[in-house]
Amino acid sequence: MIDRFGRTVSYLRISVTDRCNLRCRYCMPAAGVKLLRHDELLSYEEIHEVAREAVELGISKIRITGGEPLVRRDVATLIEMLARLPGVKDLAMTTNGTLLAQHADSLRVAGLHRLNISLDTLNPIKYRQITRGGDLNLVLDGLQAALAAGFRRIKLNCVVENSLEEEDARSVAAFGQKHGLLVRYIRRMDLAKGVFWAVQGGSGGDCRICNRLRLSSNGQVRPCLFSDIGLSVRGLSARQALLKALAHKPESGDICLNTTFSQVGG
Repeated sequence: MIDRFGRTVSYLRISVTDRCNLRCRYCMPAAGVKLLRHDELLSYEEIHEVAREAVELGISKIRITGGEPLVRRDVATLIEMLARLPGVKDLAMTTNGTLLAQHADSLRVAGLHRLNISLDTLNPIKYRQITRGGDLNLVLDGLQAALAAGFRRIKLNCVVENSLEEEDARSVAAFGQKHGLLVRYIRRMDLAKGVFWAVQGGSGGDCRICNRLRLSSNGQVRPCLFSDIGLSVRGLSARQALLKALAHKPESGDICLNTTFSQVGG
């Protein structure tokens, strides 16, 4: 698929839930956010239909996000459904890693290719503060389980205030180098204020080469993370929603006031 600015769109990010078992300070207010009702969430069959249409239109890379995707029941079933789609060359998931020890084997067997694991610090006290109660050891256990399950192309997502020279970012970099893991550095973003940056160590945040569409957990195909535009796959057909989102993909991001990171995925 080619958008009106000549960019080839080949990447679909799918948020499967707005729920998360952490309350990271840069992602969610302390009181949490209003959660979607169960009937507002797309079923796995609905997600599969959107993905099938997307692949037929030229999507070859799919990433599963949340919220935290591993809090959604039987998510490996969805992975297996998506892995069987002809044309999917890259099937990945972004997770906070705290539940990964329980699911790494089933995800690998289901056909998941890659994992991105959020890791902002290796200091357990700081981790607990950032996540409002999270346990760093669960993440490290999940990472080891993923390696044992056979995942080799693992990336670490490290959120930074300003640069990769910060103390926590440098410790994550050293950890990644020791274990053969790539690290992506993501500066804090703000949907409502339109504050975003290019990812260091990745391609996200660079509007000139943006190749993605997003499917939110409540069925909105969104052409840009920093845009209020969303096309419902329940109001339109999956193909119509995808094509209209492609047609409305902006040249660059602006602001977004009608959704949250937990619904649409980062």
